[in-house]
Amino acid sequence: MFAIISDIHGNLEALQAVLADIASKDISKLYCLGDIIGYGPNPGECIDLVMEKAQVTILGNHDQAAMFDPEGFNAGAERAIFWTRKQLEIGDQSKNERRWEFLGELPRLRREEKYMFVHGSARNPLNEYVFPEDIYHQRKMERIFSLVERHCFQGHTHIPGVFTDDLNFLAPEEIDFRYELGEHKALINVGSVGQPRNGDSRSSYVIVDEGTIHFQRVVYDYKKTAEKIYQIPELDNFLGDRLGEGR
Repeated sequence: MFAIISDIHGNLEALQAVLADIASKDISKLYCLGDIIGYGPNPGECIDLVMEKAQVTILGNHDQAAMFDPEGFNAGAERAIFWTRKQLEIGDQSKNERRWEFLGELPRLRREEKYMFVHGSARNPLNEYVFPEDIYHQRKMERIFSLVERHCFQGHTHIPGVFTDDLNFLAPEEIDFRYELGEHKALINVGSVGQPRNGDSRSSYVIVDEGTIHFQRVVYDYKKTAEKIYQIPELDNFLGDRLGEGR
């Protein structure tokens, strides 16, 4: 039985709550699908926890942007990533060196037997969004599915659910928060730990238990995270506002 988290975005309260929930279960391995940082107020602490707890971590586009340039980011996201970069350059230099080294060595995808793990999509592991409405973009979805052997776990959109190879999207609420992996291909978005965007303020992650996906939601103190954001001029207040609204 293993767990998959994604899109932490520097939200320490959310990550701690999710890790506590995982620790209460019989989880043998933890995967992280990237975007450990960006937007949130505790980038260094979140990197440290992922380094300690996750056995496999994939590179996210915000992780990459902190190391290089935030290409394609909106103004608020760009300001946040420049602030994040600054936080990883001040303070304990030995800690910072370990953090940068960790980020710099992250792979863009991982394959394990019938499973693929990416941040974005099988076609563009770092940057491509696969939204629920993409089920109506047949060519896009067929191309992505053609690159998946059986099951692909992804994040990036912050919207949990399952894309089936007959071009349906199943939200967790529609399937009683569980999905049986069978012979058909599936893309599984695990949702976001630190910045949910499907109208639910709770953190999202998944557990995979003998071929069954279990979507998990975890309550955390989003008001505490929001207050931290409000105290940082470089982080837009909207980044705190959205946490309570799940958008």
